[in-house]
Amino acid sequence: MTWKTRLLAAVLAVGAMPALAQTTLRIVPHSDLSTLDPIQTTARITVNHGNMIFDTLYAWDEDLNVRPQMVGESKRSSDGLSLTMTLRPGLKFHDGSPVRSADVVASVKRWMVRDVAGRKLAEFTAEIKAVDDNTIAIALKQPAGWVEFALGASAGTIPIIMREKEAATDPAKGVTEMVGSGPFKFVASEWKPGSRVVYAKNTDYVPRSEVPSGLSGGKVVKVDRAEWHVIPDPATAVNALVQGEVDLLDTTPNDFIPQLSRNKDIVIRPIDKGGYGALRPNFLHPPFNNEKARQAVAMLFDQKDFLRASVGNDEKWWRTCHAYFFCGTPFGTEAGSEPYRTPDKAKAKQLLAEAGYKGEKIVILSPTSSQSISSLAEVAADQLRSIGVNVDLQGMEWNAMLARRSKKDAPEAGGWHIAPTTISNGLVFHPLINFASDTACGGRNWPGWPCDEEAEKLKVQFLAAVDPAEQKRLAEALHKRLWTFVPYWLTGQFQAPYAWRANVQGVVNASVIVFWNITKG
Repeated sequence: MTWKTRLLAAVLAVGAMPALAQTTLRIVPHSDLSTLDPIQTTARITVNHGNMIFDTLYAWDEDLNVRPQMVGESKRSSDGLSLTMTLRPGLKFHDGSPVRSADVVASVKRWMVRDVAGRKLAEFTAEIKAVDDNTIAIALKQPAGWVEFALGASAGTIPIIMREKEAATDPAKGVTEMVGSGPFKFVASEWKPGSRVVYAKNTDYVPRSEVPSGLSGGKVVKVDRAEWHVIPDPATAVNALVQGEVDLLDTTPNDFIPQLSRNKDIVIRPIDKGGYGALRPNFLHPPFNNEKARQAVAMLFDQKDFLRASVGNDEKWWRTCHAYFFCGTPFGTEAGSEPYRTPDKAKAKQLLAEAGYKGEKIVILSPTSSQSISSLAEVAADQLRSIGVNVDLQGMEWNAMLARRSKKDAPEAGGWHIAPTTISNGLVFHPLINFASDTACGGRNWPGWPCDEEAEKLKVQFLAAVDPAEQKRLAEALHKRLWTFVPYWLTGQFQAPYAWRANVQGVVNASVIVFWNITKG
């Protein structure tokens, strides 16, 4: 064979070789994705989706400290009344257009309408404007050292940066065209609600140079695709992980933790600082529009019953905690909760009667597609029945519960009295971002719609404080007021481990699961 013949054969052989296989990370999410727009909901599944395809000006690291993300340089004035931010080079949307200051201003203004921290920032802001295509200026009415912290929120209603045309959408209406500037692209053509969500690596994304930590640092995508495979049945999801059909479980059912811990092919560990369970009362309708009724239930509930039912008997994974701002954090005081730490059924029954309860049906929503959350509803139902409450426990799928929870109708007309959930530490550890304790009047807060001017006044004083000792004093005063008002019932603090195949490496510690930096061997 001549050299020309050998060369031709080699060329033909190369041409006949199959294309290199794509690396696909397969994840079982904790629930189905129904809402695409992260500005519309605090639901963790939408937060995870938003973090895939959008970016934020700042971001929280794994210790919940704020770091610059889309911002390259920033400067505060000496009087603390202005903040100037310059976008870092190389930012562009998935359609190839550059990220401009106009996109940022429109996005931040839209977020300010929907988010608890955003609304507070709006109250403190005199003006936010685009200085040029790369520079944004915020003028404040009074100093606020937490502006960057708010703009970096990694959970809740996240302050994502959209294109100006999407950001101009009415904040009450959801955006459906998902064009971000983040490390992944949403593959809309492959989205199958109830079954699969697909993301492709954004090859044009320019990551930061820092080591990834939480949602800060370099978002380096090391797989070609990330696929969310919706598997509602926990046993089926666990089996898929064990068999290698999927690579990672977004939520690990507690009943399966011992089994998975013994499997050498599975890694199981926490990636965040945990969360807590919460039961939200509806403040619009009797009996929980009465403060005494809410106090009665707080006096009835025993956190240990909820924790054993939702997390399991192993106390390694849980603890009782009466801190609205999360135990173990700078503002994690339990002040004001003293009367409620030991259950008192007789006192609870007395307070409920004083609130005017006369045996009316109490509607409790229960998301049957989530064992850990539905168990909170079941325990609440049992404990309320123990003091003679007429309970109507209504089971439904998670997204159906979210839709039902948003209704302000009377419970007998399709509304509700009590709705359960779990909330990440990253959503509640600071008075500014704790959306569940937002008691601003006007009905724009989290479903349940509490209104308490006294608590809001204390929160504003806290946010205006500069001295750390004064901040701590005001946080404690706010917490005492919350335990009088009772915006929701705490059911205990837990640590939730994640599980993934041993060939998956680089999972980042963060307040929510992220999928950059991950390799799959």
